[in-house]
This record gives sequence, structure tokens and C-alpha cells, in this order.
Amino acid sequence: MSENLSTNTAGRVGGDAENPFYPHNPSRRIETRTVPENHNAFLNLGSNIEAEIYLPRAVELLRETGRVEAISTAWESLAVGTDGANFLNACVLFVTPLSADELKEEILRPIEDTLGRTRGLDKFAPRKIDIDIVLFDEIVYKPDNWEHAFVVVPLAEIIPEFMHPAHRKILAHVAAEMQESTWLVARSEVLKFWKE
Repeated sequence: MSENLSTNTAGRVGGDAENPFYPHNPSRRIETRTVPENHNAFLNLGSNIEAEIYLPRAVELLRETGRVEAISTAWESLAVGTDGANFLNACVLFVTPLSADELKEEILRPIEDTLGRTRGLDKFAPRKIDIDIVLFDEIVYKPDNWEHAFVVVPLAEIIPEFMHPAHRKILAHVAAEMQESTWLVARSEVLKFWKE
């Protein structure tokens, strides 16, 4: 047996190309599984039709479809571009393996539809719910919205040290400045249940 070990290289463990465990055997197949990369999606939720009902319901549906890591306070502000009812807005950190486009099509839009969102030509029309991606990982979405307090103030609660893309100041500072010049009221009772 010792002779076979010394003269027959085909018998050495890990020593020949026909051994299925030999590292360089081209016929050896190793199954690998790719773990999906998670993304941080920062969402702005807004409503000015029965907002005290639809804003919490939207958060509830997000929690049912994925991982909600953080929820801001709900903030009341005047409607922009219309004389409609005041809006309630909040920001949510939603962790997902989906891309931004997949997130919109597979989760956000279905939630809006479930809650009765109607879409028309008037982008300022009253709505039961509106869910926008404002930041995906570190990619800024809809930069114009970052000039509104109803986006920046709740977002600053979740990521206060993030640099505002236009002002080049951290969000906490920009939010404080906006609150000095814009009517905005914290409505901590609206999402209290989901923040506890």
C-alpha cells in the first residue's frame, strides 16, 4: 500500500486532476448563492385627505411588505401650489434588496393604489397618500423637493448629519433654518403608535 502511495499519484488525496475534490478540477462544480444587497430607501409620505388615517395606514403597509428601520415625526404644513387642505408628511427609512425602480413598481405604487391614490394632470391635487423616494442609499431623488421643509425637516430626524445636496450643510442645520422661515407643526400623536 505504501508503494501505491509513493508511485501512483492518482491515489493521492488532492493530488490529481481526476479527483473530484482536487481544487483545479474543471469538472468540479461549486454552488454559490449570492446574497442580495440591501439598500436604504428614504421615503417621504404625504397626505392631505384624512391624513391622520392614511399616513399611519401607509406606514403599516410598508411594515407588512418590508423592513422599516426608522420613522420620523409627522409634520403638518401648508399645501404647496394649491389652496387645498394642509398636508401631513413624514419620512421612513425602508431597507430593501430591490432597486429603486423595483421598489416603486412592486411596493410603493401598489400601496398608493390600495389606499385610493388617484393620479391626474394636476400634480398639486389633494391626495390620500403620496410616497416618494427622496434618497436611495446616497443617490438624491427629486432634488427640487429638497428645498421644501416638509421633506427636509422629517428627513433630518433620521439622518441629521447627511449633507444637503444644494446647501452643502448638514440636514440638521438646514432643517433648523427652514423651520424659522416656514410654518410647520410637529404632530407627534399621528405616528406615535408606530414609533414606539
